[in-house]
Amino acid sequence: MADRTSSSIAVKAGKSEVMAVIADLERYPDWAGGVRAFTVQEAGEDGRARRARLTFDGGPFSDTVGLAYTWDGDDRVAWELVDKGTVVTGLHGSYRLAEEGGVTEVTYELAVDVRVPMIGMVRRKGEKRIIDTALRGLKRHVER
Repeated sequence: MADRTSSSIAVKAGKSEVMAVIADLERYPDWAGGVRAFTVQEAGEDGRARRARLTFDGGPFSDTVGLAYTWDGDDRVAWELVDKGTVVTGLHGSYRLAEEGGVTEVTYELAVDVRVPMIGMVRRKGEKRIIDTALRGLKRHVER
């Protein structure tokens, strides 16, 4: 798996409120640009997704993949690819949340591998665009 790309944003809300939005995968199309559909296939005892299918339209690439999730309360969620798509062959990501004074710092890390040969700089630029778009959408959705 390639090196991860990451970025952070401050959200004016408590981390439990932010994580509730992150955990509601099926609502991602409402706020996460490029996400067409998210379907939870298996949930844990806490009601949060353990496995899900994601369909996205990422500009030149569209795909559907299967993801497995690991939750650490309201502090962190990580996911990894378990069912490859037509284009995506590897994917690892996470959100880390840290709250201070009613503001939550959200850090999103992502690494994506695709079947199409791509130089690292181009891949990282694509990952950065995905991350920054998701973080801005999350912030707008939570703070509205």
